[in-house]
Amino acid sequence: MTESTLARIVSQLNSAMAVGVICHVRPDGDALGSGLALVLALKNAGKDAYMLCEEPAPERLKIFPALSDVSTSLPAGVDFDLLISVDCADLTRLGTFAQAFRKFKGNTINIDHHISNDKFAKINYVRDCTATCEIIPEVLKAAGMPIDRDIANLLTMGLLTDSGNFSHQDVSANTFAVAAELRAAGADFAGIGYEMFTRQSKNRAMLYVRVLNSMRFCLDDRLVFLTVTQKDFAETDTDKSQTEGFVDYPLSIEGVEVSIALMEVKKGQYKASLRSKRISVNAVASEFGGGGHILASGCMLFGEYEEVIERLTYAVYKQL
Repeated sequence: MTESTLARIVSQLNSAMAVGVICHVRPDGDALGSGLALVLALKNAGKDAYMLCEEPAPERLKIFPALSDVSTSLPAGVDFDLLISVDCADLTRLGTFAQAFRKFKGNTINIDHHISNDKFAKINYVRDCTATCEIIPEVLKAAGMPIDRDIANLLTMGLLTDSGNFSHQDVSANTFAVAAELRAAGADFAGIGYEMFTRQSKNRAMLYVRVLNSMRFCLDDRLVFLTVTQKDFAETDTDKSQTEGFVDYPLSIEGVEVSIALMEVKKGQYKASLRSKRISVNAVASEFGGGGHILASGCMLFGEYEEVIERLTYAVYKQL
């Protein structure tokens, strides 16, 4: 990431009239917060801007009106002159919008914070840090786009989500400096923190109890697996959006170094979220075509449950 790259992005933002901002599939707080903050800033600058994602924001994240403003398909009649990917490490994670992004004849920009990012756009602004919402304020300031309270709230949502409420190892002095700027702009840290980390429905609480009761310890208790099955979702009337944060709990147990949450997508397919205190789970996830950060990554695995457990256990064992 260089000043010249930032200058190119600023030039594109200021000259574009119709902008599509795309985030990754199964959007989280950072993906939606960074994307919608950028969209709102562009609209405030008098431009047509649209937030695009394969699926709408999960209900539990709809704490601000802007979070309902997500298009799941390209809007008809809009001739985009710029496409921007946010919080996405590789093209495939854009889901149904991946092909449109790849074939787009205009300029494309990739703004992201994942160490595994493969620089798939024409202009790439990638920095290994806590959240994409830590990068967007820098871009907006460089472009002369003010951060008002609404934008600050969206960025705060992403910053809190991906930092684990400032508890993750990659939280830096710059993370807190950005947080201070957002608070000065009017961001409601207390309210957003409550929505992200405290408030939950009875059904989510019952799901959490089921998942914790099924904790599986491996490698002399240094590795813990949590598993959420489709049956768990059905019997608690919940969905995948309500599992965020589950993977962090095992790391609070003395002696546990790695936590893996497995979510059954369908029979024979599991989404793995990996967290660690010290080892590179990015290296673990990379063995299965995934990636992310050194201490927080994800991947998809196929096969029988016990086989998936065995493969992940061995991959973690090699990093310990």
